Amino acid sequence: MTAKAERVRRIGWYAALVVASLVTVLGVSLLFAAIRNDSAIEAQLGQATAQVESVAFDRTIINYATPDGIIHSPANGVLYPSGLAAGQLVNIEYDVGDPELARVAGRSAANTLLPLGSMIFFTWLIAGPLLWWIRRQRLAYRRSLAESAA
Repeated sequence: MTAKAERVRRIGWYAALVVASLVTVLGVSLLFAAIRNDSAIEAQLGQATAQVESVAFDRTIINYATPDGIIHSPANGVLYPSGLAAGQLVNIEYDVGDPELARVAGRSAANTLLPLGSMIFFTWLIAGPLLWWIRRQRLAYRRSLAESAA
């Protein structure tokens, strides 16, 4: 084992730690963003029936009319769209002050707990043993250096 291999292991350890930490921070941030969106919707709650126009991987586009007769189609899609299909009619709740912020009625930030929790769990399920193994390799290298110096 060389000093270069030790350096590569150290960089790998920090890289794995940083990536796992960033995924964790991202997941927690997404949860807080969902809670903030729900709070905004509940502060000025409006309800409507929307038609699902399209369902894609990154968003589900809907169209709905507010009581003033304006038809809205949120550019970012509807929040918590799982299980929706194109052409379906669905009850939604929206922020009266910002009709672009809409969610499927009856759903909330609690719907994000399982996917985000799973993402964080599996990230650390992979990163934890990897960090342990790299750390063990680094300690073995240091022991071998100490033994050869003695």
